[in-house]
Amino acid sequence: MKNISATLATVWRIAIPYFRSEDKWAGRGLLGVVIAMELTLVAINVLLNQWQNRFYSALQAYDLNEFVMEVWIFLGLAFTYVALAVYKLYLNQWLQIRWRRWLTQHYLGEWLDSATHYRMQLKGDPADNPDQRITEDVKNFVEQTLVLGLGLLSSIVTLASFVVILWGLSNKAPLHIYGTDFVIPGFLVWCALVYAILGTGLTHWIGAPLINLNFEQQRFEADFRFNLIRVRENSEQIALLKGESAEQGHLLRRFGFVIANWYAIMSRTKRLTAFTASYGQAATIFPYVVVAPAYFAKRIQLGDMMQTGSAFGSVQDALSFFVTAYRSLAEWRAIVARLDGFEMSVSSAANIAAREPTIGVAPSNGKAITLGQLLVKLPNGEPLVSADAFMVEPAERVLVTGPSGSGKSTLFRAIAGIWPFGTGAIAIPEKARLMMLPQRPYFPIGPLGDAVIYPAAHGTITPEKIAEALNSVGMPRLAKRLDEEGHWNRTLSLGEQQRLGLARALLHVPDYLFLDEATASLDEPSEARLYRLLTEKLPHATIVSIGHRSTLDAFHTRKVALVKDGEIHVLGKDGAAAEKEPTAAS
Repeated sequence: MKNISATLATVWRIAIPYFRSEDKWAGRGLLGVVIAMELTLVAINVLLNQWQNRFYSALQAYDLNEFVMEVWIFLGLAFTYVALAVYKLYLNQWLQIRWRRWLTQHYLGEWLDSATHYRMQLKGDPADNPDQRITEDVKNFVEQTLVLGLGLLSSIVTLASFVVILWGLSNKAPLHIYGTDFVIPGFLVWCALVYAILGTGLTHWIGAPLINLNFEQQRFEADFRFNLIRVRENSEQIALLKGESAEQGHLLRRFGFVIANWYAIMSRTKRLTAFTASYGQAATIFPYVVVAPAYFAKRIQLGDMMQTGSAFGSVQDALSFFVTAYRSLAEWRAIVARLDGFEMSVSSAANIAAREPTIGVAPSNGKAITLGQLLVKLPNGEPLVSADAFMVEPAERVLVTGPSGSGKSTLFRAIAGIWPFGTGAIAIPEKARLMMLPQRPYFPIGPLGDAVIYPAAHGTITPEKIAEALNSVGMPRLAKRLDEEGHWNRTLSLGEQQRLGLARALLHVPDYLFLDEATASLDEPSEARLYRLLTEKLPHATIVSIGHRSTLDAFHTRKVALVKDGEIHVLGKDGAAAEKEPTAAS
């Protein structure tokens, strides 16, 4: 019961925001109409149950006129039922897509807000495969919540309606054993109740393991799909290393988890299906067996018997809702658990600052970037980089050096505001525009022009300016392909990607440009030409570079080093920050 209450509380927390959102009136209206249609369908079933009594009684009495009239009544009820069923499904699907759209936008907004997606990876939270949770799990949650919710409502209303009918029929058809009538008020209702309770209990006992099995199946399927995507994204490196056999073994091991868990689901489902199918078949004949003695004793007519069977079936179906929907409920609970885990992971990553000390990045009235008593740490709390009273002045050209693993790139991430682990403060001049160019720049799949100006929106920079920037960085062959769509991180070499990254910087004109080995894949003459280009095109920008080549010294006015002091690398320790180099000649 505690688990059920927790699940329902989670469902309420996930579902209710949509019905309080900007789309609430459409959502509430559609839900209200769908519920009204569901209740109307139950009412028609009640009328059909009463119709059965009259119809079979007319057959027993050989009353042709009554028979014809009941046929017309049935046609009217059937036509209404079909029309309602069709439009209930249509409106249900309309509500599903609106709800799914809102929930997807909501999750995407939270996941992509303020680098939360990045912090989730750094923290190693258990919300694996967020892509699956935002796509499949959201879709299935909306669909199954409506299906199961409406099914439960229909069962409750059906139970209330047909219990009254079955109670009345119990008085007309008393329990008849060996010629003796035993008057038990509502005995047909009690028979249906006992039958359903036994069925529900046995179903839960047999099928309970399916909840965890379905949860694990979704996780294993997502992991396998994610690793397939990784192979596709890194196909060149795999081919160069002749790593196909290793990848096949790795993928087959992942797929082995899928298969093993699926066999466990098959085994458990076989047992559950054997019971539920037997239970359903027995329910077809059970009411007639119970009421047959009264019929053969001529206490009731054929119509009463048929109505009893129909009413008993409706009551038994309503009471057995959890039996027939158990597999769906198990899958639904697994989906709810995954969405709950995703929400908790997003919240945890977004609220790191509220739980532990973090690096504060704030705007200042000064003109320089200032690092004050800064201590950058790893996610596990180990100290990595220390800096105090370190400043980067406007229009400076600063080269940051240090051994691999000393924390240079992590320091850049802290300045960008996406690395929260540590203490201290970073002051950024108010309204200053920062741009970070990593060694491997990111280009979204789509038109080349949009990929180059990312994250600017389509049309904000003219094609002429984009073409000019591409020509400037030595990529004239791409200047005429701005409308061509492609996966540019796969089709271009790393050197070409780095040229496009510098073209992006020229187009965005940042006040502070941070280059994290952003030209490392270029030859030294090309690198020199591009640095001279940055000096020419961005004369007022501050450029901070990470690099290992000695040839970079000529293009920077200041050189600082990360020097190891115990377990910490200190920025500019022992006068390393004071090394001055002449500005490069053009």
